[in-house]
Amino acid sequence: MTAIRLGAPAPGWVLNTDVVVVGSGVAGLTAALRCAEASRRVAVVTKANLDDGSTRWAQGGIAAALGEGDTPEQHLADTLVAGAGLCDEDAVRTLVTEGPAAVRRLIATGAAFDTDPATGAIELTREGGHHRRRIAHAGGDATGAEVSRALVEAVREAGIETVEHALVLDLIKDAEGRAAGVTLHVMGEGARDGVGAVHAPAVVLATGGMGQVFSATTNPAVSTGDGVALALRAGAEVSDLEFVQFHPTVMFLGPDAQGQQPLVSEAVRGEGAHLVDADGVRFMVGQHELAELAPRDIVAKGITRRMREQGADHMYLDGRHFGAEMWKQRFPTIFAACRAHGFDPVHDLVPIAPAAHYASGGVVTDLRGRTSVPGLYACGEVACTGVHGANRLASNSLLEGLVFAERIAADVAAGPVTEDPTPPQERPAQKAAPREIPLLPPDARADVQRVMTAGAGVLRSAASLAGAAAELRAIRDTARPAAAAPCVETWEATNLLLVAEVLVECARRRVETRGSHWREDHADRDDARWARHFLVTLTPDPVRPDPVRPEAARPAADPADRADPADPEDRADPGDASAPARPADPAPAVRTTAGTAFHRETP
Repeated sequence: MTAIRLGAPAPGWVLNTDVVVVGSGVAGLTAALRCAEASRRVAVVTKANLDDGSTRWAQGGIAAALGEGDTPEQHLADTLVAGAGLCDEDAVRTLVTEGPAAVRRLIATGAAFDTDPATGAIELTREGGHHRRRIAHAGGDATGAEVSRALVEAVREAGIETVEHALVLDLIKDAEGRAAGVTLHVMGEGARDGVGAVHAPAVVLATGGMGQVFSATTNPAVSTGDGVALALRAGAEVSDLEFVQFHPTVMFLGPDAQGQQPLVSEAVRGEGAHLVDADGVRFMVGQHELAELAPRDIVAKGITRRMREQGADHMYLDGRHFGAEMWKQRFPTIFAACRAHGFDPVHDLVPIAPAAHYASGGVVTDLRGRTSVPGLYACGEVACTGVHGANRLASNSLLEGLVFAERIAADVAAGPVTEDPTPPQERPAQKAAPREIPLLPPDARADVQRVMTAGAGVLRSAASLAGAAAELRAIRDTARPAAAAPCVETWEATNLLLVAEVLVECARRRVETRGSHWREDHADRDDARWARHFLVTLTPDPVRPDPVRPEAARPAADPADRADPADPEDRADPGDASAPARPADPAPAVRTTAGTAFHRETP
């Protein structure tokens, strides 16, 4: 199959190593440290500074069965419930059984969690979907910052080579189709300025999320889906992109607020804060046995329903009964953010609304972090390990990054030690010349975000998703060879569009409501037809994708899954039938798994 890549200049510099880790959050830095401990030469490349990813913004903590009376089995049960029938149970069991030891290794690395002054035991709190207090936290509500600090210091002390301000572009493959490194663009000056290449037989994607595909998100500006887009262009399988978790309690700064928004951690509700409307009514009571501490998808839907009922654009979080001392000691980061935006949570209700927060899907991996492309691994938010299913359980993300990063390092360590790398000019090249994707102009980024927020946000329907698909196709029509010069802004916009198109494609095919995918026109969960995953790969075929062709998405042998001509989701899109072929437009090929597991445990 012909490779697909972004339009970019040829690499002007080369770095050779054993393992290249792309990303510097909890997953990437853990993988780098453990690979280095196994005597592998490691290079970490990251889009901004080492500590600028999503990890340092994590407020709540790390979920693990560390408390008295808690067990991995109880953690497993809560995770499976939150995942709404799509978790891979083997992956979840791996997470919850290996998680406590992984947290202790993180502590040994230097991370300091909050402890009880009297006993020295780790303090544990509770968050949505958990039936026990099992969330370890640091600095009150600054867990991610502490985890990031400890790992960055450990990486620097270990002497691991780092390349900061580096936007990864594409995967390099050898003639056998194995990963052989990455191309990247360094936004700086010196010997490694501009486009270069890192050659390595093991590539670990740990690039984080894709929250910037929406107008308002808790994700930092660097979260533009670069890892998922790279994996798609490299031919790797991607799954579950339709399951974007909208965090229920993001500080509402006005209807026109865009970009990264302040998060109000679920731990605030875990400590007893209530969700209320403008009249002070606790509207989540009676909607779920856990009320405000229901899984995030249920709380986000409850907030959105109440907003629609009352014609409001936000609800409120009431933590006034905490008192000043608790706000300042337990939630200092959130307290400061509230004050900075004109709210005093000691005396005021805090305005909140759901915003894009976490991608439960991503690049499909097996239990060792391996993708469908040999030599390419993925961990953290960019990966789809099967742990999260249709909706991530609160505070499982940092744990997933730890556990699966260590598993990747173990797999790399089990392989042969690389001798001095073959000089780049003698390396076997991929068999076919790559096809370049035309780049979008920089201002297309805002257009993609507008379309996705309106058509594929918390509330979705056949009409909203069809409209989004049409508008995204129109945006892609603005991409023409030489229409936009290669640069960070054009590469990011092009990545966002690719991720958005696949997300919308999968959301259109999933004709049900499940987890964080909420279809207004199909309000019920349908296990008979949709208790399965979509697997997406990108093909360079010179045709437009038909986003509503059911035969491509459903196993023909399953009678329950055959096309229903009365269902608008099962009818071809007449607009696509007459569309001219576009050789430069790679098409997402979508198929389904037979069930909820998709791991490949190959030797």
